[in-house]
Amino acid sequence: MQQTKFRYYDAVAYKRANPPKSAVHTEFLRTGRIDRNLDWLPSEKRYLTYQEVAERTGRKLERAGTVTHDRINGFHRSIQFPKLIFHRTLAHTPHLGYCHITVANSRFAEFESVQWAFYMANFFADIGDEEQFFAGISQKPGRMYFAVAIVPGEEEGRLQIDRKVRGNGVIFRTDDPALAMKNVLMLGARDEALRKIIRAI
Repeated sequence: MQQTKFRYYDAVAYKRANPPKSAVHTEFLRTGRIDRNLDWLPSEKRYLTYQEVAERTGRKLERAGTVTHDRINGFHRSIQFPKLIFHRTLAHTPHLGYCHITVANSRFAEFESVQWAFYMANFFADIGDEEQFFAGISQKPGRMYFAVAIVPGEEEGRLQIDRKVRGNGVIFRTDDPALAMKNVLMLGARDEALRKIIRAI
């Protein structure tokens, strides 16, 4: 199957440079300055490199990850998760990526202690396969929240998925932010009274 090669352009700059024909203001009247650093004609689309797209995607993902972390830690003072925000974009589609939000240890099913990491992605896909972790990425815009069990990898400082947990290491996956928050809180709750409150929300 042939990989589609994406081309990205700066839609905001293009729109500003090509106002509707009825508009009478110019960029100078609107901003009070003339930008002399343009390396392309304002009336043309300026195509972005994959690196530029990846950087923009990363900034958006990390902002969303920070908001998500703040909401989780704002629920109850006894449930606090470390803030470990970093992102990755997909190599051939840098407008798509995922953000690592936190990591923690929990008792899970028959396991006394499972280390897990919580992520959000700006796409929805099947996850957990050993050959290709993200498969069947949806063409529709959306978000996905997921947690995976992790163990230290062979390479120092690297983590890998603990596939002893549920066969593929995936603890949960959802496109519902409220359900994702509930799942993370349940993993972080230390006593049954708190779990009962979380189940009720």
